[in-house]
Amino acid sequence: MLVVYVSPLLRKDVYLFLDRLSRIEGVQVGLISTAEGHRLPPQIGASIAAYWRVSDLLDPLELVWAARGLSQRLGPICRMFTEYELIQVSVAQARQELAIPGMSPSTMMNFRDKGVMKTRLAAAGVPCALHRTVETPEEARDFAAQVGYPLIVKPVAGVGAREIHQCNDQQELEEVLESDPPGQHNPLQLEEFVQGEEHSLDTISVNGKPVWHSITRYLPSPLEVLRNPWMQWRIITPREIDIPEYDDIRRVGEQALSALGMESNMSHTEWFRRPDGRSAVGEVGARPPGSRIFTALNWANDYDMYNAWIRLMTLNQFTPPGERKYAVGTAFLRGIGTGRVVAVHGLDAVLQDFGPLLVETDLPYLGQVRANHHDGEGYLMLRHRETRVVEQAILEIVSRVRVEIG
Repeated sequence: MLVVYVSPLLRKDVYLFLDRLSRIEGVQVGLISTAEGHRLPPQIGASIAAYWRVSDLLDPLELVWAARGLSQRLGPICRMFTEYELIQVSVAQARQELAIPGMSPSTMMNFRDKGVMKTRLAAAGVPCALHRTVETPEEARDFAAQVGYPLIVKPVAGVGAREIHQCNDQQELEEVLESDPPGQHNPLQLEEFVQGEEHSLDTISVNGKPVWHSITRYLPSPLEVLRNPWMQWRIITPREIDIPEYDDIRRVGEQALSALGMESNMSHTEWFRRPDGRSAVGEVGARPPGSRIFTALNWANDYDMYNAWIRLMTLNQFTPPGERKYAVGTAFLRGIGTGRVVAVHGLDAVLQDFGPLLVETDLPYLGQVRANHHDGEGYLMLRHRETRVVEQAILEIVSRVRVEIG
């Protein structure tokens, strides 16, 4: 049984996915990536049966060529998938050409094209921001005049918060339109700026039916962190996820997945709790969550989520974890300025004080180049049976640790 995994970034998560894939009885693993073959990390080499390098993972013809090459060596391909959102459509196109089971290109486009996504969600009655896909500056200005400021501008196939712009007035909108002019081949997605608490709803679906979920809260929102360099980001996955407070978003989340055509996969829904209590869906990704949320789910449940997702994608099987045992929080350590890390203040004392709660760390180091995203230069992940203990701990950590950039 040949399973082909496609990914450009051979980072730690990919090592773990490939390791779990290689442990399924009877499975041979083929890997397609853009990395030089001689530079494959040993952890990856130990998990795969064959490797095929391509120059462009967005080109489905290259993926078909690579997959056929792997198949000639190892036999028929049973599954082909990726965790990397940017290439999901091209992988689906290659699957379709090769008659490999999996979500179709049109279904994947529902999750990748923000304009298509919001149109389908609105048609299904899913609460979300007012929106419009624009191809001219005039269309953008017209939408702004109708909705007002602030508003959000982002690419229709973007990923995460780094490509998102918050425009608070006409001048800021004009600056975005000048730096990234919309056009037929570069449409932009404009949306009402939804204010409120930001969360994610992470769901496992089998044959289109949601069978397990988790909730994570962002403190503050990723976009707010990117706009304010002095802010330190925290996320918390509470122990209490089945309480009445989340009844509406569980219902809305299921409605959204149905509207977009979810089949068997994990989904990452970003949503807001408006000041008046109403929920609003931001975006839905057909993938495991990033920003260490996926890892946090391992610690919250004492459960191997990496193995669970791989078995779902390969065998269409999922065994839910038992009762949630812990709350998990992550304090991201983020420096201010440009350059490299020259000092880290307060870290040793924090490690000593919170040592019993720590389950995972990635510590900033001297000489490290400052990151350009909200995750910062490192993180501390903690867990405890009481959510309030974790929430207080990660707040204290970000208030005591300072990463100095120079």
